[in-house]
Amino acid sequence: MSQSRNRWIVQLILALAVLAFIGVSVLPIIGALNNSASPPNQNSATNPSTPVASNQKSQLEDQVRGYESVLQREPENQAALKGLLQARLQLLALKEGNVQGVIEPLEKLAKLNPEQTEYGVLLAQAKQQIGDKEGAAQAYRAILATKPGDLKALQGMVVLLIDQQRPEAAVGLLQDTLAKASQVNTIQPGSVDVVAVEVLLGNVHASQKRFPQAMATFDQAIKRDAKDFRPVLAKALLLKQQGQTAEAKPLFDSALALAPAQYKDEISKAASTSVTPTQAGTPTTPTTATTATPTPEASPK
Repeated sequence: MSQSRNRWIVQLILALAVLAFIGVSVLPIIGALNNSASPPNQNSATNPSTPVASNQKSQLEDQVRGYESVLQREPENQAALKGLLQARLQLLALKEGNVQGVIEPLEKLAKLNPEQTEYGVLLAQAKQQIGDKEGAAQAYRAILATKPGDLKALQGMVVLLIDQQRPEAAVGLLQDTLAKASQVNTIQPGSVDVVAVEVLLGNVHASQKRFPQAMATFDQAIKRDAKDFRPVLAKALLLKQQGQTAEAKPLFDSALALAPAQYKDEISKAASTSVTPTQAGTPTTPTTATTATPTPEASPK
């Protein structure tokens, strides 16, 4: 597993453990798409009236017009499409423009680069952000039809289904993915990360207050690979959320021991953060807690 992929999965575990108890949200398109394009000054990014932000806005608008001019002559010029996407994202970060503006270049890039599923995932997120849930679902399905183990598409589809009050469909999707994993991995080894899918399934159960099913799913993942820290961490987080801190502590310790060095700080922080225990049987209401939603690490280059 690549370091980038593994870090994203760690973030998924940490974030979904929170999602399980505070509800689901629309994936934050700005954060997902704009990681690699932060404005030079955070204060100016949040206050478009400052001279720096105004100057940046003018420059970005000039870039947009330039890329649009190129695309009028060459509609499939990928360098121009990527530049247009990036410029519009930076305008969004300055609270200028709208999400609709990134959809057209994303649609073209996703079509031109079907092997780079990040474009399809980001397109789905953008559509979900503007309320086009069916369009978002179609984008996720298009990815999963050819890459059923794509974790970002799976997670995005799961969040979408739960947001639509369809947890059973989310469970069914993940169970179907697990049922086909052996066959898929025989054809293309490593294309379905079974443990990661099981962790996601366990968190879906937890989001519906099905704690025994969640624990059983995490235990199954732990049994599958005793050296994988991810299900151990997921189970520790669930116990902690239920107020069982004494039971959670040895699992956090185990996750710390098993995890590569670059993840230990994140795990230590999760172990030490205080939480309000969740009562079993209390229904979870979807919210707009976007800070709890995992996002792709960076926009495609």
